[in-house]
Amino acid sequence: MLAFPSPCLIRPAAVAVAVIAAFAAPPARAVEPFVLADIRVEGLQRTDPGTVFAALPFRVGDTYTDDKGAAALRALFATGLFKDVRIEIDGKVAVVVVEERPVIQTVTFVGLQEFDKDVLVKSLKDAGIGEGLPFDKALVDRAEQEIKRQYLARSLYGAEVVTTITPAERNRVNVTFTMTEGDAARISEIRINGSKAYSESTLKGLMDLTVGGWLTWYTKNDRYSRAKLNADLETIRSYYLNRGYLEFEIESAQVTISPDKQDIAISITVREGQPYVVTAVRLQGEWLGKDDEFKELVAIRPGQPYRASAVAETTKAMSDRFGVYGYAFARIEARPEVDRATGQVALTLLADPQRRVYVRRIDVAGNTRTRDEVVRREFRQLESSWYDGQRIKLSRERVDRLGYFKEVNIDTNEVPNSPDQVDLAVNVTERPTGNLMFGVTFSSAERLALNASVRQDNVFGSGNYLGFEVNTSKSQRSLVFSTVDPYYTVDGISRSLDLYYKTSKPFNSLGDQYQISSPGAAVRFGVPFNDFDTVFFGIGAEQTRIGATSGIPNSYFEYRYRYGPSSSSLPLTVGWARDERDSVLTPTAGRYQRVNLEWSVAGDVRYARANLQYQEFFPFLNNRLTLGVNAELGWGKGLGGRPYPVFKNFYGGGLGSVRVFEQSSLGVIDPTGAYIGGARKLNLNAELYFPVPGTGNDKSLRIFAFADAGNVWREGERMDAASLRASAGLGLSWISPVGPLKLSFGTPLRSKPTDRIQRFQFQIGTSF
Repeated sequence: MLAFPSPCLIRPAAVAVAVIAAFAAPPARAVEPFVLADIRVEGLQRTDPGTVFAALPFRVGDTYTDDKGAAALRALFATGLFKDVRIEIDGKVAVVVVEERPVIQTVTFVGLQEFDKDVLVKSLKDAGIGEGLPFDKALVDRAEQEIKRQYLARSLYGAEVVTTITPAERNRVNVTFTMTEGDAARISEIRINGSKAYSESTLKGLMDLTVGGWLTWYTKNDRYSRAKLNADLETIRSYYLNRGYLEFEIESAQVTISPDKQDIAISITVREGQPYVVTAVRLQGEWLGKDDEFKELVAIRPGQPYRASAVAETTKAMSDRFGVYGYAFARIEARPEVDRATGQVALTLLADPQRRVYVRRIDVAGNTRTRDEVVRREFRQLESSWYDGQRIKLSRERVDRLGYFKEVNIDTNEVPNSPDQVDLAVNVTERPTGNLMFGVTFSSAERLALNASVRQDNVFGSGNYLGFEVNTSKSQRSLVFSTVDPYYTVDGISRSLDLYYKTSKPFNSLGDQYQISSPGAAVRFGVPFNDFDTVFFGIGAEQTRIGATSGIPNSYFEYRYRYGPSSSSLPLTVGWARDERDSVLTPTAGRYQRVNLEWSVAGDVRYARANLQYQEFFPFLNNRLTLGVNAELGWGKGLGGRPYPVFKNFYGGGLGSVRVFEQSSLGVIDPTGAYIGGARKLNLNAELYFPVPGTGNDKSLRIFAFADAGNVWREGERMDAASLRASAGLGLSWISPVGPLKLSFGTPLRSKPTDRIQRFQFQIGTSF
C-alpha cells in the first residue's frame, strides 16, 4: 500500500503559518474587555454553525478579551476547515467571519497503470485527500511528491506526476493526478569487484536483483530497488561471514542510470580480508552453575571456519535457555580475539543473566472478534509463575497456528517499581475467518470439476469450525457438512462431527454408467499428548450401495451378487499425526508423519484398513535446493470370513502417487478392463526442487526433478520389488492465485505392456 504523510504532521504547521500571518500585520487597537451580548457567524456555506461555536473559547455572557479572541482564531484555524478567519467587534457583539476551504468533489487519475486505483484512493484519503474532505494545497503537493517517490521505488525513473486543481460550483474543486509513467528502468549490468575467494558469478547468484532474463517479466527482479539491493548486500556479507571471513567489508555500492533513464548499472566493491579458523570457545561470566548445559548449545567447534550464523545461533540459544530459567533479560556477548598473523580467532562468550523474573499478568489486545479465552487457552506460560522463554515462544506459535490472526506479537514489559515482575502484552490483528468459495478445477484425470464451500473457522469468535462443502469431480463427488470444536474439553480434546454423502465412479475402460454411493456420519476426537503429537480416535456409520447398470466391473458385480447391493459398516478409527514441516504449501525443511487405522466392528462389512505416511524435506546449498522424500503404505484385509470390500480399495498412479502412469490405473485389472485398485498400496517418491532461473529465491514457483515407484496389489498378493512400477521426469510447481498447481512430464522406467502411460499430467490443488 502506498504510504503518505499523516495530515497531523502537516496541519499544525499550516495553522502556525496562518496564525503568524494573522498577527504579522500592524497590531490593531486593543479592545477593551466587555460582556458579550451576542455572537454571530458569517460566511458559512457547508460547515455546521455548531462546529464554529464548539471551537470558540467564549459564550454569550462571558467577558470578551483580546486573548480570548486570539485563542478563538487559533482554535478555528486548527479545525482545518477554514482558509481565513477574523473576528469583528460590533458594539457588544462578536462577529466571526470565516472563509471556508474548498471541498474536494472528485479525485481522478489519468494514465495510471502501475498502481491499483482502489489502493491509491484509500491511501490518499487516509492522508486527507478524498471526496468530501477539505482541500489543502500543501497536502496535495506532498501527495504528488510521494506518488513520484513510489514510482522511483518501482524503477520508473522517467515517471511524471502533474496535479490539476479545477474549481467547481459551490466552493468545490476537482483534483486530477495525471501520470506519465513511461517504461521501467531495467538493470543492464551488475559488477562485483574485489572478490577473489569466490567467483563473481557465484556472488551474483546469491542476489535477488538480476539483469533481464526470460522470466524477469514475472519476477520483476531486474527492476532496481534500494531495499532489495541492501538485502542482497547483506546476503553477500552473510555468505562471507559464514565462511570464515570475519573482517569482510562492502566498501561501496554504486548505482548509475543512463541518460534516457532506462538502464541501470550496479557496481559493488568488496574487501574480503583473510579467512579465520576458530581455535577455542570459552565461557565467561555467570552461567548459573550450568556451564556444561550451556556448552552443549555451542554450534561452532574449534578447527572450523568462523561462522557468524553459528555465533548468532549460539547466543540466541543461550539467551533462550536463560529464559527457560526465568531470566528474561539475559545478555550474551560474543567477543572474538583475532590473530591476523596466523588467521586464527578465539571466541569468548560472556554471560550476564541479570535478574530472574516472573510473569505478573498476561494481557490480550486487538481481538475485536475472537474471545479472550480462545487466545488464552493456547498459552503454556501461566500468570504468577516464573518467566519461561520457551513456553512463551511455544504459546505465540500456538496462537499463530489458529489461523484467526494476521499478526501475533508478544511484548515483555517491565512492571514499574517491581524489578522481579514483567507483564506479557499479546497483540493480535484479526483476519477474516469466513470463506465463501466457488471454484472450477481442471486436471488431466478429472477434466472439469465444480466445487463450492461455505465455512467459518471461528464461529462467533468461539474458535469452533463450521463448514459445508460440495464437489462435483468426475470420479469423486461429495456433499459434506462438518463441525469441529477444538476444545471440547478444558484439557484440549477436540471433537469433529461429519455428515456426508459421497459417490465414486472408478475408472473403467467400458464407461462410467455405474457408481458407488456412500452416505454416512462420523465423530472423531483428538487427544493432544504434547504440543506436537495428537492421537485421534472415532466411530462412524456408513452405508455403501453399488449401482447395477450396464458397464459394471465384474469384481463389483460379483461382490454385489454375493453380498447384496447395499452394505453397512460401523468403522472405528484410530490415528496419530506429527507435523514438523516449516510450511504446508512450500516446505523446505521438517518432517511429517501420519498413521491412520480403521476397523469395521459391526454391520454387513467387516474389514481392517491401515494407512501410513512419512515425509521429510532436506534443504542444502544455502536453502536454494530442497530434497523431499515421501513414503506411503496402505494395507487392507477382510474379516469375518469375507474378502476385503472392493469399494474400499486403494488406488495408484498419477499425481500424488506414481506419475507418468494414468490416474488410478495401477493395480488389479478387472476382466472387463476396469481399474479397480487393490487392498495393498505402496508409494515411494523423491523430488528435488530448485528455483526457476531468474526468480531468485521465490519459493512459490519452482522446478523439480522427480523419481517415483509404487504399485497396488490385491488381497493376499505378494508385495515384491519385481512388480513395482517406476518413473522419472521433470515438473513445475506453482502456488497460483487459484491454488497449488503441479505439472509433470516424465518417462516410465519400469512398466508392463498393459500399463496406461500418460507422460504429461497436471492438476490444480494437488499435493506431494
